[in-house]
Amino acid sequence: MAARRTHGVNVRLPGVNGRTWAVGLVVATVLTTAAALWLGLRLHQQHETEQRRQDVLGAARQSALNFTSLDYRHYDRDSANVLRNATGDFKKQFTAQTAELTKLVAANKSVSAGRVLDAGIVRSDARSARVLVVADSKVTNTAAPRGEARTYRLQLDLVHRDGRWLTSDVEFVG
Repeated sequence: MAARRTHGVNVRLPGVNGRTWAVGLVVATVLTTAAALWLGLRLHQQHETEQRRQDVLGAARQSALNFTSLDYRHYDRDSANVLRNATGDFKKQFTAQTAELTKLVAANKSVSAGRVLDAGIVRSDARSARVLVVADSKVTNTAAPRGEARTYRLQLDLVHRDGRWLTSDVEFVG
């Protein structure tokens, strides 16, 4: 029997010996450690998921802002901003159209000042994401010198490459 000291008096608990106490403490320690590790892992996964969510939304917002903010006076810089965050087919298509767009924007003296109103993730994983973005812009040009408000609903597909989220496709949606 294990002895238990109570106010200076040894008391023996029936059926409990020192070995049983030791095994119980080891089991309790192992269970506590396992629970702490599991909770720590869950917290880490939640943090990574939230960080990825913020990174995806930030990249989509920036791409939409770049896409809706173009000025004929520095169109080379503005189109370079779009391309810096682009990849794949979207990058190829935008690059192929840049020369024509540069002429069109210059001829019409177009200025578009975009603003992202909202963005939400449709789906995402570690390598890809789809985001819906609502943006508006005030567009001025030779046909609308006072400006015209436009609202855009964009679906952006993004891929994770070299530590960055890049836009691989942009579609105008309903």
